[in-house]
Amino acid sequence: MNAELNVLALVKGDEIYVYVYDDQSRDHLQRTLQAQAADPSLSLNWFDAAILYRRAEEHIAHIRF
Repeated sequence: MNAELNVLALVKGDEIYVYVYDDQSRDHLQRTLQAQAADPSLSLNWFDAAILYRRAEEHIAHIRF
């Protein structure tokens, strides 16, 4: 059985953030978003990271029901 892949994307200024993950890699996605939000060289901020992670959780919750 193949895992279904999910995609999150954010265009912010000249930067494009694209995250491809499966349902089992949410923890890794969360750590990645946190690391990128903490990186001052990127435009991704904590609010962006929180919104992206919330969308990932909502997507997974929607699939379960």
